[in-house]
Amino acid sequence: MFYGINAGPQQLTGMEKEKSHSVTGSKTGIINSGKVITAEKLTKRFGDFIAVDHISFEVSKGEIFGFLGANGAGKTTAMRMLCGLSIPSSGKATVAGFDVYHETEKIKKSIGYMSQKFSLYEDLTVRENIRFYGGIYGLSNKQIADKTQYLAEHLHLTSQQDTLVKSLPLGWKQKLAFSVAIVHDPAIVFLDEPTGGVDPVTRREFWELIYDASEHGITIFVTTHYMDEAEYCNRVSIMVDGRIEALDTPKQLKEKMDCASMDEVFLHLARKAVRGE
Repeated sequence: MFYGINAGPQQLTGMEKEKSHSVTGSKTGIINSGKVITAEKLTKRFGDFIAVDHISFEVSKGEIFGFLGANGAGKTTAMRMLCGLSIPSSGKATVAGFDVYHETEKIKKSIGYMSQKFSLYEDLTVRENIRFYGGIYGLSNKQIADKTQYLAEHLHLTSQQDTLVKSLPLGWKQKLAFSVAIVHDPAIVFLDEPTGGVDPVTRREFWELIYDASEHGITIFVTTHYMDEAEYCNRVSIMVDGRIEALDTPKQLKEKMDCASMDEVFLHLARKAVRGE
């Protein structure tokens, strides 16, 4: 099954409310008590430099988990380890039930990924992009055809299927890129600043897609520089100098630090950083 909708900003009412998700098992690896990601003292060193310093956390099935930090905090390095692209120096971690040391190829097949830069091929059409990525993810021709039709209808791109992607507005590109990132129904999708450069209305529409995927059991691991988006996450971690300085719901973080907004929480913690960018 594929999940994705074309929602308007008016449907976002109440999105700031905290939401709970069931923590059932996965069709992929053996997940510990519904935890799609587990990390215990995960560390990455480059010579004498410790980019990621003994971080520990868990993420549940269907959770929207915000992974925040200033430039140089270690977010990208941590994400690369979790995506199976970089082997840790020490510590333990599993993603979709698979070990980050020995099962990296299985991890790659069990996740989706969308970068802050547009990740589809602009010189291919909408239809060709869906077919290309569906093929990479191992979908059958029938599955690709079904999901192409589904996406075209639900993203209102039926008349644009043979249009080059570079001709689409940025907001439509981003929504299409997200939908393609989860076209194979992954256990988890990693989103690296997915709404950078798009207008506020489109950002809200994009987050409706995120919520829809989450409600259908796909775990969302998202980095963002927009602190209003951090408010939409079930829980948020904030990294400072390679370590997780805070991890809780947005509401609890604001209460603990006596802050009115996530902007204030982030600034309060970021001031502790001693690393340069």
